Amino acid sequence: MAATVGFGIWIGRGQKDASSYLLGGRSLPWWAILGSIVATETSTATFLSVPGTTWADGGDLRFLQLALGLIVGRVVVAFVLLPQYFQGNLFTAYDVLHRRFGGRTQKTSSILFLVTRNLGDGLRLFLTGIVLQKVAGFDLSFCIVVIGIVTIVYTFFGGMKAVVWSDCVQFVVYVGGGILAGVLLVDSLPDGWTDVRAFAASENKLRMFDFTLTLRDANSFWAGIVGGAFLTLGTHGTDQMMVQRYLSARSQQDARRAIIASGIVVFLQFTLFLLLGIGLACFYERFPPEVPLESKDEVFATFIVTRLPVGVTGLTLAAVFSAAMSTLSSSLNSSASSAVHDLRLFRQSQGDRDELLSGRIWTVVFGILQICIGIAASRISQSVISDALAIAGFAAGILLGVFALGVLTRRVGESHALAGMLAGIVTLLMVRFLTPIAWPWYAVIGSLSTFLAGIVGSVIIPRQPAFSVEQEP
Repeated sequence: MAATVGFGIWIGRGQKDASSYLLGGRSLPWWAILGSIVATETSTATFLSVPGTTWADGGDLRFLQLALGLIVGRVVVAFVLLPQYFQGNLFTAYDVLHRRFGGRTQKTSSILFLVTRNLGDGLRLFLTGIVLQKVAGFDLSFCIVVIGIVTIVYTFFGGMKAVVWSDCVQFVVYVGGGILAGVLLVDSLPDGWTDVRAFAASENKLRMFDFTLTLRDANSFWAGIVGGAFLTLGTHGTDQMMVQRYLSARSQQDARRAIIASGIVVFLQFTLFLLLGIGLACFYERFPPEVPLESKDEVFATFIVTRLPVGVTGLTLAAVFSAAMSTLSSSLNSSASSAVHDLRLFRQSQGDRDELLSGRIWTVVFGILQICIGIAASRISQSVISDALAIAGFAAGILLGVFALGVLTRRVGESHALAGMLAGIVTLLMVRFLTPIAWPWYAVIGSLSTFLAGIVGSVIIPRQPAFSVEQEP
């Protein structure tokens, strides 16, 4: 943690304006963008909770169907949505909506992003706090505050460059930590990998595909491919946290290369964590824990703390914190960018230095907000990964629907787009609380309901003049 803070302060030297602070001067190489994309979407929820899905009774490799859908979605993002962000000198994802519809749509989309992003990442901060609590024995709220403050400090000083380069280092740390934990886990079994394979076969944990036609199962092939593709179109095609990385690249081609390659890396990463879960299930069947495991979110953390040698435990815990801080720092930086540029809060008539200061102030504000959400989440008993992904699905679907209205239609105006967003929110709330539909379908339902409502609205409501393509926000 101390090294990360020091790195953030060092790399933040010489920043003179918001572009260098929030976009890294648009000069970052594609492979650094790749590492940052993967590290950003790999939160502690991924590192700790994904192994829990295969550890649990009935758990298997069907989660990889979702990873395949993520690849499909990235290809579409790279060739359909990405060019929109390189038409003009855009600063955020929602500049596209301002150019097509107007300021109200841009601001509404930005607010939706800020609410769902900070709520979801507050949950991720809570999960990381659980790990620190297990290791140090401190109060959970104190742990959440410590992790949050460390992330705020290095993001405050370093900006986008510190976020991206730290992400790359953190990616290597958490993948290396996961591999090392897996090797030691297998080595601790009497017959090593043979035990794991025999256990996996006997428990049917190697099943990868499930073609059942149902909307209730999050692990069906259709939920993975269709839901995963739509989710990625939203999270990687319209979410400011990811689009900010593309705008930091040297060129559109570099950004495209990073997006597509990240899908392959994420698939391999999910495979690693799911196999870790199978190994954990095999291990704990042969060596039951002294205290029964209460949650699948805790199984890997418990193994790290109680079963690994001290030195390896430290490295693996560093991996956990790396996964957390890479996501949280990206969230803070992108939230600040959206607040300064899309909402134009405390930005009027400012020079470069004042705009840079505004970005840093908002970094602190959103950091404090996520700490408060994490503390509040510690009072709630739910599966963190499901909550985080469900929340992401809400925003991803609605924003994807609005972007589709902007890119695929011409008669739809700003009032229609706003009506579509409202319809999408209402629809998703009904689906979430009144139906058993699984979370991967939220992005599909949200985007289609937003898009169709906007189309219907353009027929019913008199058309408003659209902003010209050349207009800048």
